[in-house]
Amino acid sequence: MFFEKDGNISIITQEKVTIIELVKKLTILYTRFEHDNVIVSLTSSRTLTSSDVIEFVHISNRHRASNRSFVIVTSHIRIEDIPEELFIVPSMQEAYDVIEMEEIERDLDF
Repeated sequence: MFFEKDGNISIITQEKVTIIELVKKLTILYTRFEHDNVIVSLTSSRTLTSSDVIEFVHISNRHRASNRSFVIVTSHIRIEDIPEELFIVPSMQEAYDVIEMEEIERDLDF
């Protein structure tokens, strides 16, 4: 797992750990990125299932409740199989776009 900062965005890239291990580590290290918008890049994982990404629901809901964005990047899963609470996009650019739109919505109190 790698952490990278880009302004007020923390980019977390999964490398070799399983999704369950990644979510556990994110929960433990939450204070490290709790004030940032978050992008979780799962682009290196080729075998994702809907149950894998559902593991992120709790941490995503917690993060979004504090008015921060939480976006997962992967193109290896069918979006139709994912709960509406999760934002999943196929590219990093789309993740940045989602964060930008959500920040505008928060600024306008939507």
